[in-house]
Amino acid sequence: MTSSESAVAVGIDLGTSGARAAAVSAKGDVVGFAAAPFASPSEMANPAAWWHRVSECLTALGAATSLSGVEGLAVDATSGTVLAVDERGEPQGGVLMYNDPCPDAGIIDRIASVSPPDSPARGANSGLARAIHLSGLAPGLTLLHQADWIALKLGLETPMTDENNALKTGYDLATERWPDWIFDAGMPVGHLPQVRRAGDPLGKIGAFGVPFGLPETCRIHAGTTDGCASFLATGAGRIGDAVTALGSTMVLKLASNHPVNAAEYGIYAHRVLGFWLVGGASNTGGAVLRALIGDERLQELTAQLDPDRPTGLDYYPLLKPGERFPVNDPAHQPRLTPRPADDAVFFQAMLEGMTAIESLGYERLRSLGAPTLQSVRTVGGGARNPIWSRMRQRALGVDFLPARSVEAAVGTASLVLARRSA
Repeated sequence: MTSSESAVAVGIDLGTSGARAAAVSAKGDVVGFAAAPFASPSEMANPAAWWHRVSECLTALGAATSLSGVEGLAVDATSGTVLAVDERGEPQGGVLMYNDPCPDAGIIDRIASVSPPDSPARGANSGLARAIHLSGLAPGLTLLHQADWIALKLGLETPMTDENNALKTGYDLATERWPDWIFDAGMPVGHLPQVRRAGDPLGKIGAFGVPFGLPETCRIHAGTTDGCASFLATGAGRIGDAVTALGSTMVLKLASNHPVNAAEYGIYAHRVLGFWLVGGASNTGGAVLRALIGDERLQELTAQLDPDRPTGLDYYPLLKPGERFPVNDPAHQPRLTPRPADDAVFFQAMLEGMTAIESLGYERLRSLGAPTLQSVRTVGGGARNPIWSRMRQRALGVDFLPARSVEAAVGTASLVLARRSA
């Protein structure tokens, strides 16, 4: 490996299926990659399992690639996942995941009564609502996002977060502070982490990095959400560029020169690397296909798809009631009937329903003032299905471009590179 190919940045992605880590060169080329999937669905909401899988990734990465020249690392994780920690950084009181509605309707109502009408912290899927609920179960503790906790485990001395993860917890991007109304909603601001822009250096990893082959001088940078990281990984960045992430859920992001926020539709705007990412996350996606079809049959049934003969079934594929975007309704009902006898037809009907949700999502953004859709890149497991891609391109009517990378960890590493060249 030449010096130009040496790893200078590491991105860590903690998603719904496990952890991944990418080492990239100064040019942004991937020089090392490792993955550690969760052993069971229960690990997704288990902080000890999060750290175990991240440690596995970094150990494997360090064994395969020299990390001695790494200058910085950053972490992305699921948006809106929160946990409470004590003064030692140990989790207390459980975890509320990104797709867990707040179990206390009174908290949701209180946030609605004091927050701005376009705040992403409104609604049952608000990170702030989850944080307030957990703070009630464990008073006096610090509330963190999933990525923040991993940064603490890596040696960060003070709890900090990035403004992308903080957005659904009520952080005000205009004033760059936690707003006063958060206290009125029931969340003591002193129990929330400090906030920095995505990519900002936060501190050094120190001795915590030694077991992984990282130098003690390696900086920990503010990370981002998994959706933002997936966008950055693809190489998209021009106004009108969009990325659809087809993972366990479906996440739509569109590059914009101005923010667009509409809480009533689950639409919010992230600021990252000098532009805005507007979009939202639907609860439809691969988790539905996995539960109702099974991973082992996807290839077989894909070969039987006939996109030139639509099924005529009007599906809204969800595993349980509740949707976040392009409608924001915790009681939104799945539509998966009638179920045809032929599993291939059933599979196609679900893909048609998901395609319709994607189309509605981008149309919703346009109707609310977002830039016109110019191109789409796709990441996630669904990107590997060429027939579904053809169905989606036909529905959206724009160019489908190849992604530079489909790994969110690569996008997170790019935050470190951007700061390095600033």
